[in-house]
Amino acid sequence: MAKIIETENNVINQIGVGTEITGDVSTNNDIRFDGVLIGNLKTKGKVVIGETGAVKGEISCKNSVLEGKLEGKITVAELLTLKATSSLTGDIKTRRLAIEPGARFSGNCSMDAETTPSNAGKEADKPREDSKKS
Repeated sequence: MAKIIETENNVINQIGVGTEITGDVSTNNDIRFDGVLIGNLKTKGKVVIGETGAVKGEISCKNSVLEGKLEGKITVAELLTLKATSSLTGDIKTRRLAIEPGARFSGNCSMDAETTPSNAGKEADKPREDSKKS
């Protein structure tokens, strides 16, 4: 008899079409939303919002692919990809950004080589060098 052993890196959480979650979601693994989330999402893995998926809240993750809708702030440590079917209303903080023609984005975007979900917002607290008086 074969034994199946799943490691943490191979686990993918999936929220299907017709499922709506209200509240915050936290996981260490990848997650895909084809349903609806009203709340915040935090993961150390990848977030995929499918074409039928929608999130209203904040997302913090390592990588993300957006095909559906997002209303809120997203912080991505590595790469955020906005597919042609995506619609994002809110702010982006990421290291790298890929936008396909047809994607809709309304908000602010901040790209930083040292963006991580844990240091999001800390850069704004630092005093700027050019703001010091001589």
